[in-house]
Amino acid sequence: MRVIVTGGAGFIGSALVRYLIGEMGYQVLNIDKLTYAGNTQSLLSVRSNPLYQFLHADICDAEAMGKAIETFAPDRIMHLAAESHVDRSITGASAFIQTNVVGTFTLLDAARAYWEKLGDTERAAFRFIHVSTDEVYGSLGPSGLFTETTPYDPSSPYSASKAASDHLAKAWHRTYGMPIITTNCSNNYGPYHFPEKLIPLTILSAISMRSLPVYGTGENIRDWLYVEDHVRALDLIATKGQPGETYNVGGRNERRNIDVVRSICEILDKLQPSSRPRETLIEFVQDRPGHDARYAIDASRLENELGWRAMETFETGLAKTVAWYLENDWWWKPLSSRYAGDRLGLREDLVASRFET
Repeated sequence: MRVIVTGGAGFIGSALVRYLIGEMGYQVLNIDKLTYAGNTQSLLSVRSNPLYQFLHADICDAEAMGKAIETFAPDRIMHLAAESHVDRSITGASAFIQTNVVGTFTLLDAARAYWEKLGDTERAAFRFIHVSTDEVYGSLGPSGLFTETTPYDPSSPYSASKAASDHLAKAWHRTYGMPIITTNCSNNYGPYHFPEKLIPLTILSAISMRSLPVYGTGENIRDWLYVEDHVRALDLIATKGQPGETYNVGGRNERRNIDVVRSICEILDKLQPSSRPRETLIEFVQDRPGHDARYAIDASRLENELGWRAMETFETGLAKTVAWYLENDWWWKPLSSRYAGDRLGLREDLVASRFET
């Protein structure tokens, strides 16, 4: 199996590359622009593996994408390259439109040119997996779940750009017949997560006994998915999923943000005792503009039709994640030069530094 992974130096992408090579024995070409969140150190375990290739390129570069696809001749393309942080999209939406919308279009067009030249057998076996987010669905009330037929209602520039890319992928299937599958996942967490998101930022701030910012009152709810469970699902969907369909991937782990932060504090207090309980470091800060109240994924279709199950509960996955950050400061300490923990998505006068090593 020959697989192109775009964004393979990112958080989910690197986990996917490690899984496809280490567990499945696939040949992988990782295409990544290496923006601030791309980290080749996340790929040390496979970097010298003969099954691994890396191309430093932008998915918006049509010539580079066409050449890469023609040369590598993939059986699958798994598209994860994206700008992904909501707060950054609030203060600078342009990069999100360029990468998530224009980049997806460019990649789809290059893939179509390659796919149309394949023989009948190869055309039928080829798959393009477009990896997206549950944020395209907007915000849930206190009950209910996102399903594959939930209408799109994005709230942020990030989720709007991902919604646009989803529509492009689905249109390329309907118009050109390309065997494309779309996935929408809940919030991922786990090792090698760039420390701008809630869980890694909280872990690293708590390790250093710094204040732990929580948006609003911390009542916003997210459905958490351990990243290694997610990448297993992606490979299963690419293998058994039906072209033209959408599959939601969720861990069935709804938690309030404040409870996530408190759980991290509790784990760290046991693993690395400090002079005072880390929960006392919690600081409620101004809420994010357009902050969705609740996300929750119904993964029944993936579970019932393809037989996937999450292997980690939130408790086991979070314990593994906290332990990993404690044991791997070689990975995260150098990242302070790329991101100092500053609050994003608000006026400059409200920015405060939160992450130092």
